[in-house]
Amino acid sequence: MKNWLTLMIVASASLLFGADAATFVAHDKVAEALAKGGPLGSTKEYTVSGSHRDKAGQVEVHEKETDILYVTDGDATFVTGGAMVGGKMSKAGQWLGTDITGGQTHHLVKGDVVMVPAGMPHWFKEVPKSVSYFVVKVLKE
Repeated sequence: MKNWLTLMIVASASLLFGADAATFVAHDKVAEALAKGGPLGSTKEYTVSGSHRDKAGQVEVHEKETDILYVTDGDATFVTGGAMVGGKMSKAGQWLGTDITGGQTHHLVKGDVVMVPAGMPHWFKEVPKSVSYFVVKVLKE
């Protein structure tokens, strides 16, 4: 009886709060996303993808996306904060630039996590060989 009641409470909460079904991504698709880059799943609240870089990127600012990165392999120099130089809107709510002044430099290696709040400039400034990482983007309206 107690397990049945717990099940009903959980099921009711899922219906009331709009919880989606769990998403499973098989290891082969995860490995491919980490090797080549690619999406793993998304909802209206977040996206999850695997990424791989073998060179530096552009400075980015996302007005409505918090980026959470988890490095799975390799290393990179990653800069956060400061002010974007040469920023141009690439699409609604997204900016790309050429440099950051006054930011904080981080040397990312396997196992590191970095959380970049929406609106903060960030940049893979140097990628000596390659870096693979998961990206969770928390979306705000």
